[in-house]
Amino acid sequence: MKKFISLLFFALGLNFGLNAQESVIPNMDPNAPDIKFETEVLDYGVVEYDANGLREFKFTNTGKTPLTITSVSGECGCTATTIDGKPGWPTEPILPGKSGVIKVKYDTQREGRFEKNVTVTSNAKFATKKIRIKGEVKSKSGTGG
Repeated sequence: MKKFISLLFFALGLNFGLNAQESVIPNMDPNAPDIKFETEVLDYGVVEYDANGLREFKFTNTGKTPLTITSVSGECGCTATTIDGKPGWPTEPILPGKSGVIKVKYDTQREGRFEKNVTVTSNAKFATKKIRIKGEVKSKSGTGG
C-alpha cells in the first residue's frame, strides 16, 4: 500500500511538472504586439572552419502596439546574441508594421553539425518565441565534420 501511495504521488508530481513546463499563456490583449519572422530557422549550410558565423533573423511587428524585445538568448555558449558587447536585437520599441533584425553568431570553431535554439523574450502575444539556427562546420583540416 505504501508503494502504491508513493507511486501515486510520484505520478501526480510528474504530471504537474510536465504541465507547468508547457503552459504558455498568450497575452489576451487584442491590441498586443506580435512578432512575425521571415523564417524561424536559419540554415547556415556547410561553412568553413572559423568562418564568419554572424547571421540575422528579420522580423516584423504585425500587432497593433509597439513591440519591445527584452532579451534574446542562445541555448549554449556556442551561440552568441550579444555582438561586440552590444545586444544583437533592437533595444528601442518596434512600431506596428515596422521591421527589425536579431543578430545571432555561432562559434564556427566547433566542428560538425549543429542545431541550436535561440529564445526571444518580448511583450508580444506570446512572451517567448524560439527560433533556430542549424548547419555544419567543416573540420579544421577541411575534410568535413
